[in-house]
Amino acid sequence: MSTIDTGDGSNDAKLAKLSCQLLDAVQSLAEAPSFTRAAKLQRLFDLGRRLLLNDGGCAVLEQYAPQLEQAGVFAGTDWAYPQILIPALSASSLKSANSDTVVIEALSDLRLLAVAMGDYSHVSVSSEQAHHFLTQVLAANLDMLFSPPTEAERTQQGRMALASRALVRYLAERVGYEHIIDRLIDEIWRILQQRPIQVDGVKRMVTQIAVCRADPTINLGASGHGADRLISALFAPSSACREDPGLAVYQERLEAMDSAALQSEATGFARSMHDTGLVSPYHATLLRFLLDQSDYLIAEALGLSSTGRECLLCYDQLVRAMIEFGIYPETGQGIYGLALMLERGILYQPPVAPALWRQIALPISDYCRQRLSLVFGNSPSPEVRLMEGVLCILGLPLGVGQGNNPTCQSARALSMWAYNDPDYLLQMVVWAARDDEIVMHFEGQAISSRESQSGVATEMSLDLDPVSLVVVPHLDRIYAEMGRRCADREGDPHRWINPEFHGWWAGRGFRINVDVATGLLQDLEGFLSHFYACYHPFYNGNQPVIHPQPAGIAVTDSAARFIGWHAITIVRVALDPEEQMRVYFFNPNNDSGQNWGDGILVSTSGKGERFGEASLTFEEFASRLYIFHYDPLERGVLANVPAEQLQAVIDRIHRSWGDNRLPASGLQAQE
Repeated sequence: MSTIDTGDGSNDAKLAKLSCQLLDAVQSLAEAPSFTRAAKLQRLFDLGRRLLLNDGGCAVLEQYAPQLEQAGVFAGTDWAYPQILIPALSASSLKSANSDTVVIEALSDLRLLAVAMGDYSHVSVSSEQAHHFLTQVLAANLDMLFSPPTEAERTQQGRMALASRALVRYLAERVGYEHIIDRLIDEIWRILQQRPIQVDGVKRMVTQIAVCRADPTINLGASGHGADRLISALFAPSSACREDPGLAVYQERLEAMDSAALQSEATGFARSMHDTGLVSPYHATLLRFLLDQSDYLIAEALGLSSTGRECLLCYDQLVRAMIEFGIYPETGQGIYGLALMLERGILYQPPVAPALWRQIALPISDYCRQRLSLVFGNSPSPEVRLMEGVLCILGLPLGVGQGNNPTCQSARALSMWAYNDPDYLLQMVVWAARDDEIVMHFEGQAISSRESQSGVATEMSLDLDPVSLVVVPHLDRIYAEMGRRCADREGDPHRWINPEFHGWWAGRGFRINVDVATGLLQDLEGFLSHFYACYHPFYNGNQPVIHPQPAGIAVTDSAARFIGWHAITIVRVALDPEEQMRVYFFNPNNDSGQNWGDGILVSTSGKGERFGEASLTFEEFASRLYIFHYDPLERGVLANVPAEQLQAVIDRIHRSWGDNRLPASGLQAQE
């Protein structure tokens, strides 16, 4: 989003007004006696926060950096001495729960930016020193450049997490991406290995890298290795578009090609797409052109294996109709979703093909059309955007992200249905897009999304894929209503909500290791023994996970401090390439590669993960688990896990999110 503040009125008018107020606040602070400085400073911080949350606000703060420092905004803090500041510490400041800390860090960085650009001659820092400092700041905050806020940031910071990201993006644009290009490339590949549905941020970064490489005034030196595959994936995936000639010229070249040349083009596009997960607009042009050609060439352009080819041949008319209706240069990412959907073979499920024919002809409501248009524009039409979203979510069911929204339950449900029950997902899309209403049942009673009160999210940001954008607001209200109907019940409401909300395959058996009334840990040993007995192949008779199961984790930050509760899906449990038992799970939090502290680094590739999966060793995962479901009718006894193994997991809990939840202190208090 280019403008973070989406309120009414012209953004330019807002900036002009805020600029005047800022100058007035700066003057008031400069003239204030010591006993009134705190109040004057707070007003200035509030204005700084509002500017950071407006497009163009960073530029205003950079412009007035000298006046801000001379007025004493940094007085009495470490930021008053820029020569001693440590770039690596900027990350903790920009992610601070205290908004004033975020603002003062931002003001300091923008002050140094003014110095680096030669607009502010500072007595303590040279232009070169300031420039070097900011490149290190960018390297330390690379995750903020194009990734949405994490669960920890959303919980701790709220909207200020967006302000921090706006600052980092502004610094990168002003300082130059060439100074962080290698780190940026590594980060892009790390994100792409998870195969997210939403790749617009990645595409923007790849485009910026391409601009840097093409700019003769930018000397990248030895940096930029690994960028070629990314850039070519978007702008030059094949020999006929190697110089990025434009779509019209490429169309003319296609019309002059024979079958052998078309096959070469199709193979090149498919290889690039499956290598990176990115789809070039040229690919969409090629695929639409191939609609008049053989199924063989279409299969080549999609990069299908024998499984996908057979599915294509069985459903030739449907596939061609989906391409003709839903694939354009602007919606090219749907090609990757289509290819992976065919590879999954879900069209062989009897309801899926008719449901997709219905989707092609689906009339959507005015509200749905407006919502899609607001985010994606009107060209191509909102119906086409929704079709792209459907193809992507069916092909990449573990690529769904919740965006900057506290809607992990709803995102998890969409992913679970796309993975396990695709025709049910398609029905949800129809109800939401056509009828502006979803009706689900809770213990036999109907719940309407139209009649329900507000959901978990007080306001829904728009950084979602097309299907989530349309469906999640309805699911969020229904989920919240189910919670309200369980409010007077003893224990955790997820015991009743999850099976009703997600589907019959969610186990009716339920275990939790926290006493809901007190928040204290309870029966950790029994909880963990039961989890091992249900899910660990060495202790459950080698029974694999059949249906993905909802679970809850206690999210911790890199210092192992408790952040909040979070919904995930246990997808499977298996040995990794190093013969360690791992839990492979879906985390709807956009980027699963997170540091949960105490040595727990969530892996997203290289440990046997499939696209979209995160993984931890069984013991590490168990140390963050607080809720799981199971089938109470399955045979099984409490696992005979070695005591020292259970104790190691319990120790991890006590060192992290369970630190202040120890039951001994609770018992003493009750006595």
